[in-house]
Amino acid sequence: MATKIKQILSSTPQNSLYFSSWLADNGIDRKEQSLYVRSGWLERVAQGVYKMEGSTPTLYAAVASYNAQLKKSCHVGATSALDLRGYSHFVAIGKPQAYLFTSREQRLPSWLTDLEWDMTVKSFTTSIFADEQGLETLDYQGHQLLISGPEMAFMECLHLAPSQFALLDLYYVMEMLTTLRPKLVQKLLEGCSSVKVKRLFLYMAEKAGHQWFKALDLSKIDLGTGKHLFAESGRYISKYQITIPAELADYE
Repeated sequence: MATKIKQILSSTPQNSLYFSSWLADNGIDRKEQSLYVRSGWLERVAQGVYKMEGSTPTLYAAVASYNAQLKKSCHVGATSALDLRGYSHFVAIGKPQAYLFTSREQRLPSWLTDLEWDMTVKSFTTSIFADEQGLETLDYQGHQLLISGPEMAFMECLHLAPSQFALLDLYYVMEMLTTLRPKLVQKLLEGCSSVKVKRLFLYMAEKAGHQWFKALDLSKIDLGTGKHLFAESGRYISKYQITIPAELADYE
């Protein structure tokens, strides 16, 4: 019996999670799964979810396993994705936070959001982007982890501001984004349904003076109509019809 589980181990990254339906598809039925639990090969994490005895899956390993085995598309986004690409600005105090995104039709299971992990789960559903063209795959400790590229990740940060991030803090990050891909930025902005995200992104990119901003065709980006207020008693930016915090407008 041990031969089957050893084959599973050799074919999956270290510290993976294993799902009952996936194990069954790979030759280990539910009866055998129970036998592996009793014999000490597997440890039950939640109903229908297992890990190898003695292993310690990280949150990102769990997300990668969830996607790979159950054909899901949960992705790491916002500042978490930026951190993974080296654009670190927010220093975690205590346990780091992981920003996870899914579509409204694919909400995360409670075991993933509620179990104790190495990171605190911040889970969001959003449909502001037309498709998944801003997503990338990152090799994370042998796992193929779905993450937002820096272009999409920063737009996700703006989507969550100001409840999750202060706009001035995000501008500090924008200053670091010197190598964004203008063609991808253009596609994301054209396909984005959030006027808030588009206006703030373009304002910050222009203020930062990035070369890639000059390659954008603003005439193809729908910025909506009317004024948008993002700070009480802030500064009004007429070009983008936004009122932003004074400390952001005055920052040089």
